[in-house]
Amino acid sequence: MLAGMLRKIAAVALDGVAAFELGVICEVFGVDRTAQGFPSYEFALCSPGGRPVRCKSGYQIVPDHGLAPLADADVVAVPAMGHTSNPPDGPLAIPAELAEALQAAAARDAWVVSVCSGAFVLGEAGLLDGRRCTTHWMYAADLAARYPTAKVDPDVLYVEDRPILTSAGTAAGIDACLHLVRQEQGAAVATALARRMVVPPHRDGGQAQYIETPVPVAETAESLQPLLTWMQEHLAEELTVESLAARVHQAPRTFARRFRAETGATPHDWLVGQRVLFARTLLEETGLGVEQIARRAGFGNAATLRHHFTRRLGTAPVAYRRRFCGQD
Repeated sequence: MLAGMLRKIAAVALDGVAAFELGVICEVFGVDRTAQGFPSYEFALCSPGGRPVRCKSGYQIVPDHGLAPLADADVVAVPAMGHTSNPPDGPLAIPAELAEALQAAAARDAWVVSVCSGAFVLGEAGLLDGRRCTTHWMYAADLAARYPTAKVDPDVLYVEDRPILTSAGTAAGIDACLHLVRQEQGAAVATALARRMVVPPHRDGGQAQYIETPVPVAETAESLQPLLTWMQEHLAEELTVESLAARVHQAPRTFARRFRAETGATPHDWLVGQRVLFARTLLEETGLGVEQIARRAGFGNAATLRHHFTRRLGTAPVAYRRRFCGQD
């Protein structure tokens, strides 16, 4: 598969498929938005034999394809399946032809994506062995027990262990799909698509913020959202825990706990993530040099930008710009 190219997308539906999670994949890749300047995708909804499947909500879905489109798809996506939402103690039965098609897709370096409990389907195909992965936090322990060589992280929204991309529950599938678009087609496309879908282009933190009461927060406590918005507007400035805590009239330690409880990330990690995102946008949409971008994004100098950019994205700023913009 050519870097940066997503053309053919195959979504797999089995009996018991979760309608919302399937809908997430269809919304990102199955809607023609070329009239608004978005990339075009060849989207195929597939099932074994092309047979109708009954979704978890009780109605029938009639796919147009069998599993043939998986053979040359750039992305193969597996949504949550109702029969895996509370995995039984015995083996999970997935069709042998599906397991083989998923294995073949991963072997040729196509993206294989799961949403929520769709990770169990990937596990049955042997694609989680030795890999980092995630699923809905309610099922993370079951996933780890069923596939003991999988490296299950229950605290994140999604995990990329190329070519496998697994996401947590429900809405985290949107995060994973937008991450994939961002990786292959750039931050500008992903951000515009998120705006079109009326969702955040990127959420920092992880599932810890959704697990029942990870950190006690008083019911009367105000949200930190106004501060987060202010931070995004002042990325070029020096932002410390002490100065941020002062803005919301809290002690630094109290603020740090509140911040992690609300965002799932430390203030430093959240800031670095936002600064990298902003740097990506500047690399794609401006002709600014790396040193200028580093200052505007709040990294101070090009060396610090390169360090965090490469650590987060696995590529240097100049290589990223060359990939998405064809310039140095």
